[in-house]
Amino acid sequence: MVDIRSQHSIDEKRSRELGKEDIGKLLLRFYLPAFAGVMVNSLHNIVDRIYIGQGVGSVALSGISIVFPIIILYTAFGMLIGSGAAVRISLNLGRGDKKRAEKVLGTAVVMVLITALLLTVAGLMLRSTVLNIYGAGQETFEYAYGYITIIMGGSTFGMLGFSLNNMIRSEGSLKVAMYSMFISAGLNIVLDPIFIFALDMGVEGAAIATVLSQIALTVWVLLHFRSKRSVIRLRLPNLRIDPGIARYIMVIGFAPFSMHIAGSVVHWLFNIQLIEYGGDIAVGAMGIINSVTIMLIMSIVSINMASQPIIGFNYGAHNYDRVLKTVRAAVRAATLISVGGWLFFLLLPETIVGAFNADDMELMKRGVTGLMLYNALLPIVGFQIVASNFFQAIGKPRQAILLTLLRQVIVLIPLLIVLPYYLGINGIWLAMPASDVVSGSVSFIFLRKEIALLKIKEKRCTPLARQRLPQPEGQYIP
Repeated sequence: MVDIRSQHSIDEKRSRELGKEDIGKLLLRFYLPAFAGVMVNSLHNIVDRIYIGQGVGSVALSGISIVFPIIILYTAFGMLIGSGAAVRISLNLGRGDKKRAEKVLGTAVVMVLITALLLTVAGLMLRSTVLNIYGAGQETFEYAYGYITIIMGGSTFGMLGFSLNNMIRSEGSLKVAMYSMFISAGLNIVLDPIFIFALDMGVEGAAIATVLSQIALTVWVLLHFRSKRSVIRLRLPNLRIDPGIARYIMVIGFAPFSMHIAGSVVHWLFNIQLIEYGGDIAVGAMGIINSVTIMLIMSIVSINMASQPIIGFNYGAHNYDRVLKTVRAAVRAATLISVGGWLFFLLLPETIVGAFNADDMELMKRGVTGLMLYNALLPIVGFQIVASNFFQAIGKPRQAILLTLLRQVIVLIPLLIVLPYYLGINGIWLAMPASDVVSGSVSFIFLRKEIALLKIKEKRCTPLARQRLPQPEGQYIP
């Protein structure tokens, strides 16, 4: 009985926070742990590359840059299930249907395990072929092969821990999700120098450190969902695939999934074009650019992590005014971060590239030029990321998918093929800002239209009518 009362108290507190607390304060309180978590996680990726670049060399740095698109593929499947389940959990909690939210959690866990095992087997069988397709040459193949073999072997832990951490955020437990990142990334940062330098294991040592940190993350998140502090519980009867729930998880999760698949394709195309127009050293430069740019992008994504449970809960509860306030606050914050990052890259490019490897002057030259051109229009990126997440959070996957693919595929890929033909390697760097102009304009139109619709809904939705309203139009939440 004590346990039931305690759980009821947690549920009431979370509902009160998401449904009534001041949006600015709530978003900031949710953002800080999400930001801290992703920063630590992004930092460990940067530290990995700094250790490898400084301790093993620029060729090894190029080697692990080659495998980056392959790692994104694994992350994509984790996002397909984890992100889709997270949105469904938030919307169900907003409707007060905790039982259904727990069924979503159970179905998602089984889906992740099956998917991860299949990908592990396929990846290990095809890794040599895949590395050749992704552009690994004679110098970089050995490094890429050693690294990706270990990462693939431990991918089940990486996918499960990553997916479940998304679901922790969906219930509003952002501090717990932050601790997850601290545990995983912190352990990786500590283990990296031990395996790379003390044990002289090079890139394989970095991969082992990553897998061990993913195992720690998986244990932590599983313990959370079996503990009293969790809003929803991972219960053994729910550990089965409900076809209806699985379908709706994949429908919503397809937007971030497509984003990551597109990201993998784009990174592969970047590598192929960079090898043709700049050689292996240009791929290493792209690895540096990706590391620091992703760190900034993830700080914007952490705004999405903070806003998603607020938007999902209030949209499910037909509280449209709070949805509007949340998305406006998120756009302002994302724009501020993107402008700040743009200034940082503009003022200190040599310092940033030199942190990875200051001895190779060709790497320095390629890295500095690429960093500045690639991020030339970074200030307009923030609101695009918020816009696609907003449509995903309210259960409108078509719009989310379109906005995501527009920037990452529909516009960018043709530019990556055409611009280098006329501008050489600078055309590769400039493809991203050119894509941002087009996709940013479309994102603005879509977001403005949806905000106008929400304003109309809010005017029609009195407190009494809100209680009588059915599920938001077009939405069935299993």
